Amino acid sequence: MCGILGILGTAAVSPLLMEGLKRLEYRGYDSAGLATLDGGQLHRRRATGKLHFLQQKVKDTPIPGVVGIGHTRWATHGVASENNAHPHMTDHLAIVHNGIIENYQTLRAELQAMGREFLSETDTETVAHLIAQYLTEGATPEQAVAKALPRIKGAFAFVIIFKDYDDLMIGARRGSPLAVGYGDGEMYFGSDAMALAHLTQKITYLEEGDWAVISREKVDIFDQNGDKVERPVVKTAFSGAMVGKGNYHHFMQKEIHEQPTVIGDTLATMLNPARQTVTLPAMSIDLAHSDQISISACGTALYAGMIGKYWIETLARVPVALDFASELRYRTPPLTPNGLAMFISQSGETMDTLEALRYCQGQGQRIISIVNVPESSIYRASDAVLLTRAGPEIGVASTKAFTTQLVTLVCFAIALARKRKQLTLAEEQSLVAALLEIPAKAAEILNMTKEITAISHRLSEARDVLYLGRGTSYPLAMEGALKLKEISYIHAEGYAAGEMKHGPIALIDENVPVIVIAPQDALFDKTLANTQETIARGGRVIFLSDQAGIDALKAQANPQVNPKANPITTIPLPKVHPILAPILYALPIQLLAYHTAVIKGTDVDQPRNLAKS
Repeated sequence: MCGILGILGTAAVSPLLMEGLKRLEYRGYDSAGLATLDGGQLHRRRATGKLHFLQQKVKDTPIPGVVGIGHTRWATHGVASENNAHPHMTDHLAIVHNGIIENYQTLRAELQAMGREFLSETDTETVAHLIAQYLTEGATPEQAVAKALPRIKGAFAFVIIFKDYDDLMIGARRGSPLAVGYGDGEMYFGSDAMALAHLTQKITYLEEGDWAVISREKVDIFDQNGDKVERPVVKTAFSGAMVGKGNYHHFMQKEIHEQPTVIGDTLATMLNPARQTVTLPAMSIDLAHSDQISISACGTALYAGMIGKYWIETLARVPVALDFASELRYRTPPLTPNGLAMFISQSGETMDTLEALRYCQGQGQRIISIVNVPESSIYRASDAVLLTRAGPEIGVASTKAFTTQLVTLVCFAIALARKRKQLTLAEEQSLVAALLEIPAKAAEILNMTKEITAISHRLSEARDVLYLGRGTSYPLAMEGALKLKEISYIHAEGYAAGEMKHGPIALIDENVPVIVIAPQDALFDKTLANTQETIARGGRVIFLSDQAGIDALKAQANPQVNPKANPITTIPLPKVHPILAPILYALPIQLLAYHTAVIKGTDVDQPRNLAKS
């Protein structure tokens, strides 16, 4: 997802724009640019690649002005090139854009027929020329934007500055998020609170279809019908201090090590330690009458939802349907009237998840969401929200957001089970007592850096890696494989251990490490049998379990099987309640991926081809 920043300021704007764009690097991008307004003239600098290339350009050829817009681009229409980089300009304006314009080819052909010359392959340039055309016909900037917006189909967030207008900036959103920031004699636009954190904590989130006209002293907001509206001003929790790396080499490393704290913070919002019970925030949804739940999410959040499905069905005995949000929004399944639909998103802005939510709303579903960002689009669209307390997650590969989602899901499952009388008070108290121990046990795992780094050296030499698990460890196996491939670029796949004999076992040889996630749960003996099958075929096993599980594996080891290959490596983990194992076992799979990527020298925080909302 691209990043946007606009500043209607009083001081040199290019350093502030560069600082804001650095805060948006976590989203993923392949080019970046700035445009400023000075003395009634527009100026622009653009570059492909990382931000330091743009920074060098600005250093070599400074860009003047106290008004400006900046952008980090994720290529959609047109390759990553300087011509296709934002901002796009005409003689009248400069514009930055997130999203996709679906009817740009029709508009482009119309504008070309009117004599307008296009210099890029992008859909965004079409919007620039459309608004500019209305300006040449005598419209004011506000009128030109008001005429253009109804003609544009697709998802977008725009911010525009206009030649000769040094106290005006216009932003609009449909489908993509955009916020207005309030300063002292200054005003701002940003694609999220993170972009504005170094400038202000006072923010208005534009609603779907809104567009806003800002000057240094005020903001006028209009809805999709053109009617003037009021939107609340909120104080964001983000600050400049929250997004530094501290003493860590990467944001991902920092975020992995923050997990004992953020798990504890999230638990604190849902547990009563004195009574050892779960107390969810007040909500308008009656959980006792939730007879079916559908869960939708994307990527890592879906794997959290898959583990949540196991928990809800096991503890509360409520059937759960699970969908990739990108599939649900197009599959358009029939849904039970007044059913409960749950959506999981770190940012609260994941477009596929938001569109799936809107589909479910249209089908009369009650909406409950798990998000990390208050006031995000999914947050505002939901009937009830369970907030995770992960804090800003900058690394593209999700870590602390995932474990806090798991914490939230298991607390929800426990509360639902109690509401439906499927769990006794004593059973709830046992689970809560075990949950309260998770932060300390997570800290123990984070002290195993030396051992995990040594294993990662061997992983870094592999071309393919398999992850195996059963029950709740199966989605965790898929999450482990996702982490490894997205940041180290090693091909990895996660499988249900019982499915190995149905095909994947053919891949096993001495060159394919097999990571087995084997907590001491009801399925441990079956996982152990699958592990023995792997070793018998020459596989190199990395076995994650507690000490009793490791002892059980070693007791069954066959010394005649390839004794020189050293087929078993173990990672001993703290003993944990079997239901809660995925929360704790997520940490070593994150650490394995992280250290493997560092050894391979890949870009850990901003892996190639990936973007983050």
